[in-house]
Amino acid sequence: MKFIKTAVSLLITGILIYFFNFGFGAVPALGKFLNPFSGFWTNSELPNDTKGQLESTLQIPGCLDEVIIKYDDNAVPHIFANNDHDLYLAQGYVTAQDRLWQMEFQTHFAGGRISEIVGEKGLESDRYQRRMGSVYGAENSLAGMMEDPESKVALDAYTEGVNAYIKNLSSQNLPFEYKLLGYEPELWTPLKSALFLKNMSFVLASGSDELKMTNIANKYGKEITEALFPNYPNHESPIIPTGTKTDFKPLALPKYNESFIGKGSKEVPEEQDKSIGSNNWAISGAKSATGLPILANDPHLTLSLPSIWYQIQMTAPGINVYGSTMPGSPNVIIGFNENIAWGVTNVGADIMDWYEVKFKDAKMNEYFHDNQWKKVTKRIETIKVKGKPNVVDTVLYTHHGPVVYLEKEKPFKNYIPTGHALRWIAHEKSHELTAFYKLNRAKNYDEYVNALGYYGAPAQNFVFASNQNDIAIWVNGKFPLKARQQGKYILDGSEKAADWQGYVPALQNPHVKNPAHGYVSSANQSSVDPKYPYYINWAFGASERGRRINERLQSMNKGTVDSLRLLQDDNFNIRAREYLPILLSKITKPNDKILKAINTLKAWNLKNDPDEIAPSIFEEWIANLGHAIWKDEFGGSESFPMKYPSFDKTAELITKKPTAKWFDNVTTKNIVETLEDNLTGSLSATIDSLTARHGAEMSTKWTWANTKSTDVKHLLGGSNSTFDKFSAMNLQAGGGNGIVNAITNRTGPSWRMVVQLGNKSKGTLKGYGLYPGGQSGNPGSKYYDNMIDKWVKGELNELLFLQNKEEKSDLIQKIVKISKK
Repeated sequence: MKFIKTAVSLLITGILIYFFNFGFGAVPALGKFLNPFSGFWTNSELPNDTKGQLESTLQIPGCLDEVIIKYDDNAVPHIFANNDHDLYLAQGYVTAQDRLWQMEFQTHFAGGRISEIVGEKGLESDRYQRRMGSVYGAENSLAGMMEDPESKVALDAYTEGVNAYIKNLSSQNLPFEYKLLGYEPELWTPLKSALFLKNMSFVLASGSDELKMTNIANKYGKEITEALFPNYPNHESPIIPTGTKTDFKPLALPKYNESFIGKGSKEVPEEQDKSIGSNNWAISGAKSATGLPILANDPHLTLSLPSIWYQIQMTAPGINVYGSTMPGSPNVIIGFNENIAWGVTNVGADIMDWYEVKFKDAKMNEYFHDNQWKKVTKRIETIKVKGKPNVVDTVLYTHHGPVVYLEKEKPFKNYIPTGHALRWIAHEKSHELTAFYKLNRAKNYDEYVNALGYYGAPAQNFVFASNQNDIAIWVNGKFPLKARQQGKYILDGSEKAADWQGYVPALQNPHVKNPAHGYVSSANQSSVDPKYPYYINWAFGASERGRRINERLQSMNKGTVDSLRLLQDDNFNIRAREYLPILLSKITKPNDKILKAINTLKAWNLKNDPDEIAPSIFEEWIANLGHAIWKDEFGGSESFPMKYPSFDKTAELITKKPTAKWFDNVTTKNIVETLEDNLTGSLSATIDSLTARHGAEMSTKWTWANTKSTDVKHLLGGSNSTFDKFSAMNLQAGGGNGIVNAITNRTGPSWRMVVQLGNKSKGTLKGYGLYPGGQSGNPGSKYYDNMIDKWVKGELNELLFLQNKEEKSDLIQKIVKISKK
C-alpha cells in the first residue's frame, strides 16, 4: 500500500511539474512565472534602474559607428548617432529594452495571432482581424515603405535593433507577461511595424454608421432621416475657419445613385468611440509673450499601462528631434526639433464604405458589378492555435475589398455587417514612415507641407509652428474622391458609379497658414464649413471642445507655456453653460428629490472638477434624457439596430420645437408624454441611479471623480482581472467627454505636450510634456507609472532637449556607449 501511495504521489508530482512548466492549451505555465530564479521576482529593478552603473558599454552586431545614449531622470533615452542606420538601430534596441512585450503583443493582436498565446479563446478575435484585412493592408503598406530608400534604412535598422535586444535576452530577464502567459518572444520583422501602424487605423478610422443609417432610412424615409441627422451641426467652429479662401481649382465631383437604399443587416459596424479624439492648437508670435509661436497637443486614446507612447530624443547628422513615438515603429510621431513643432488629432474622415454584394450563386465564386459577373479572389488565412490544430479560414475579396462576414455567419462582437464588402483606406499602399522621417527633419513650413504629402492614413489634423513665426494646420490624409455624403448609407456594390473615383489631390486638402486671428486649432470637430468643395464626412465629433478652445484662444494675449498647459486642463462644460438653464426652466413641478438636484445644479460653477457633485448629475441626466426621448423610436432591436440623433439635434428640438412628436413615448397607450415629462423622468432616474451607486442622496461620494472613476489599466486588465494589480485604478481626475480636459473612465490625454518655439542655443526653445504612465513596461520599475500623479494634476515635466552629446546636465542618470561588435 505504501508503494502504491508513493507511486501515485510521484506520478501526480510529475504531472504538476510538467503542467506548471509547460502549461496546457491556453492555461499559462505558472511554474515558470513563480520560479524563484527566473520567474517574475527577477523583474524587480533597483530604484534608479541603473543596476549600480552610471556608465556602461554595449556591443551590437551591425552597428556602423559609436552611439551614445544618455538616460535622464525619467528614463528617457537621448540617442546620439553618426548616421541614420545606427540612429534607428539604437531606437529599436532601447524601445524593445523597455517595451518588448507590449510591442509584440500589440502586433500579435493586429496580425490576428492572439490564439498562439491564449489558445482557442482568441480565435474569433484573430479571425476578425484577418477578415477585416489587417494583414492584407499591412503587407500593402510595407511594400510602400520599402519603396523609399530612407524609410527602408530606418525600418530595417529598427528591426535589427529590436532583434539585437531579443537575442541577448535570457529567460530570467523576460518581461513578466511572457512568464505568466508561458511563451517567449520571436524575432521582429518589418511587417510587425507595418501591422502596428495599421492597427492605428483600426483604433482611429474603423467606425461606421452606414448600416444604422440605412435601417433608419428604411423605416422613416430619407426626408425624415436627413432632417434628424443633418450633414452639418447647428453650432460649429470648424478647424479651417469659415471664410478661408481656397487656393486651388477643385475637381468635379462624381455622381452616383443617391436613391439606393440597401437592405440593411441585423449586424452593424461599431460606432467610433466618441471619447477617442484629441486637441491641438498653436498661437502665433502676435499672441505669445515671447513673440514666437507656442504649440500644444494632447491626443485622446485609451489609457493603458504600459503607455501607448514612449519618449525619446534622436540626434544624428541632419536630425535632432524630441517627442513621443509609438513602440513598434521608428521615428517620432508627435514632437519638435530645433526649428519646428507639430502635433496631431484624428480627422474622423469617411474612408470606410460598405458595399452590398450580389453573388452569382451559392458557390460565391463570382459577384455582379458594372453589368457583368466578376471573379472573387480568395485569400487563405492560416491561424495557429495554442494546444489545438491550425484553423484555415478563407476570405472572399471583391475589387472593393474583403467580404468580412457572409450572410449566415456570426460576426465577432456584431461589429460587422454580413454580406457586405469593405472598402477601406487602411488596405492601401502607404508611405507614413516617409512622412514622419521627413517631418522629424523639417526646418520650415514648406518642408512640413512636403512631408505631409506622403501621409495616407489614418487621416490626421497636423498642427504646425516654427521659429520663423509661422503657424498652420492641415486636415491631412488620403481622402477618396466621392459625391457629397457618399457613404452616409450603405452603397450598391454592383454599381460602378458608387466606386471610389480616385482621391482628392494632397495639396487641395483643407489647410490654413497664419490666419489673421493669430491661432490654429482642432478638436475633432468639422474640418471645414459646407463651402469646401469636397466630401470628407457628414458627421464629426462633438463640437464643444473645439468651440471652447477657440473661445480661450481668441481672448488670449501674451500667452505663455502655462497658458496653454492650463487650457489643456480646462474642465469647463460649455454644454452645461448653453443648455442647463433651458432644461431647468422647463421643469415646472419638481418634487423634493428633484428640487434638491436642481438647486445643486444651479449652484454649480459649470466645471467638471473632480470634487464637484453637479457634473455627476448633469452628465448622467443628459445621457438618460437621450434615452427617454429617442429609445422608443430609435432604440432598434437585435434584428434592426439604429442610432440616436445627436445631442445637437436634440437640443434644437428642445429649444425650437418643444411640442415635437418625438417627445411622446410611442410604447405607452392612451398617454401623450411631453418634453417636461421626459426632463423630469430622466432627472428622477438619474438621482435614483446615483443613489444606488453611491448611497445617500448628494453625499460626498457623489463626486464627479468617483462617478467617472478613471482607470489606467494594464493592457491585459479587465473586470476583476489579475492584471488590475498592475493598473492605476479610480484616479481622482476631472474632465470628461466633450470637455477640453477629455479624461473619461478609460480614455483621455494619452500624451500632453507644449512647445515654446525659439532658439536652442539661447535657451528660448523649451518643451514640456508627460503621459499617464512611465517609460518602462516593467511593473517592478519605478518608471512604470511615475508620471501618473502629475498627469492627474495637469502638470507637465520640462523636457530635456540636448544640443549634442557633449552637452552636460545634472538630469542625466546613466550613459550607455554602443559600439560595433
